[in-house]
Amino acid sequence: MQFSNGVTEPPVKKLAGLDHLRALAIALVFLCHYRMFGHPDWVNDAGSFGWTGVDLFFVLSGYLISAQLFKSLQQGKGISLKEFYIKRFFRILPAYLAVLTLYFALPAFKEFEGLPPLWKFLTFTQNFGLYLGATRAFSHAWSLCIEEQFYLFLPLILLFISRFNVPRVMAFGLLTLFVAGFFIRAWGWAHFVAPLVGQDDSGPVLAWYKWIYYPTYNRLDGLLTGIAIAAIFQYRPALKEKLTRHGNAMLLLGLALITGAYFLCNKEMVTRNTTVTGFPLISIAFGVMVIAALSPSCILYKLPARGTGLIATLSYSIYLSHKGVVHLTQLWLGKWVDANGMGMFVICTGMVVLAALVLRWVIEKPFLRLRDRVLKRRDEAALKPVKEERQPAVY
Repeated sequence: MQFSNGVTEPPVKKLAGLDHLRALAIALVFLCHYRMFGHPDWVNDAGSFGWTGVDLFFVLSGYLISAQLFKSLQQGKGISLKEFYIKRFFRILPAYLAVLTLYFALPAFKEFEGLPPLWKFLTFTQNFGLYLGATRAFSHAWSLCIEEQFYLFLPLILLFISRFNVPRVMAFGLLTLFVAGFFIRAWGWAHFVAPLVGQDDSGPVLAWYKWIYYPTYNRLDGLLTGIAIAAIFQYRPALKEKLTRHGNAMLLLGLALITGAYFLCNKEMVTRNTTVTGFPLISIAFGVMVIAALSPSCILYKLPARGTGLIATLSYSIYLSHKGVVHLTQLWLGKWVDANGMGMFVICTGMVVLAALVLRWVIEKPFLRLRDRVLKRRDEAALKPVKEERQPAVY
């Protein structure tokens, strides 16, 4: 998702390039998941690489969140953990808890049988030990678990390293974690997946998702890439200028890299190549595209985000609710509309957007306004003692 600044910060120009990429990310995810339901034949091909939309979300989140924190550190303001967590709480939890309530209160909303225990959703640990053979409903919340863990630990880590040379320590830490990912995934493949290859059709796939695809320690590439971009932009302005000087060339490079990743990973997703080198290559490719989107010379930066801006705004609500909405739509209309036809696809897409609009206006926006009021009262309370000290003494 996308992140809004609190009232304590000056307005930030909305970047059309990032909206385009966020809209692309949710479109990829939607097409990928739509293959689980009745669908036209073309969706199989269009959505086969759609799982990478989550990686694009990770890169965007890594950049957007860390950029705010780096800027605050660079300006000498430090990091207010209370303010940071208040923003994340009101931005993420209300819509998430609303959809989670639908899954547990309305059995018909579940797109598949098998729902992990509630405590795993509430503690954002669902992505550990998630076995699709038994629990498939609301499984896509695994990526939100990773993002919430990221939100929890990143500011704490930055507060710790702020006592040292932030750019140097950050560069060493990012490189170490990025390289370590290759070895961790290779080890996971060798111990959990490779022994099952050739024994059972579904065994290796289910093991791969459980031990490789979902755990946080295997999926840090996108977040690390986003953090690296934010660090470069904040602490290495000369390098930033070089990277953003030729925005369209960066966009073409990113498209070339993601095309290479497509041929490396797409034919058979559950492979050692995808496991070890596919994830980081995809993240780097999307990272290059994010740099392009932030470049004033790039077409993504210049192109107005009218339609994509709306989809980008709704992307979080779409992500949370789209599976349940598609399931209900096909369940209700299946007697009259061919589930595998283009008509049903258009109807389902419209219903997903409509449901996201409802979730946005009924849940998200009221809680964002409440967030602003909470932060405003916090700021006023912090300023009050200062104002009182400045009052002239009365005798």
